[in-house]
Amino acid sequence: MRIRDYQDADAPAVGRLISATYREYNLSHADLEEQDRLLGPFQHAFSDDPSHREAIRSILQSPMLYIAEADDEIVGVLRGRENVLASLFVCGDRHRQGIGRALVSHFERESVAQGVTRLRVAATLFAVPFYTAVGFRKSTGVRPGRSFDGTNFTYQPMRKALT
Repeated sequence: MRIRDYQDADAPAVGRLISATYREYNLSHADLEEQDRLLGPFQHAFSDDPSHREAIRSILQSPMLYIAEADDEIVGVLRGRENVLASLFVCGDRHRQGIGRALVSHFERESVAQGVTRLRVAATLFAVPFYTAVGFRKSTGVRPGRSFDGTNFTYQPMRKALT
């Protein structure tokens, strides 16, 4: 497996990865209509429509965007900015293989190089055990939030001090 910077050509594969994993692991509490709202443009990740692809490409824009590849396949993606880990997705059949941990470690090294001393993440409830395992701690209680065009999404604010 290798970690590399995102390229615009990655957008379709990244969109499909986010759509599939987000729906399966984080949105099972919602009906299909609400899942689509919570997915926002990623609900169209399997479409070839140019406007759908552009919407996904646009939303992926982030100052720090890293891809994990294995066997010539995109198996993970991490989006971040300044001191915020915005999102992390790993293919479901690749969970517990060190991919998420490698992406977070890469993000942390890049953040430290930019002078960042503390990271924040709005963890989905599914992801709290993972973030705890990589050193994040709950900073407040669970909060209601939004995801793209949908509500009814609960998250756990977490923080990590970098050394």
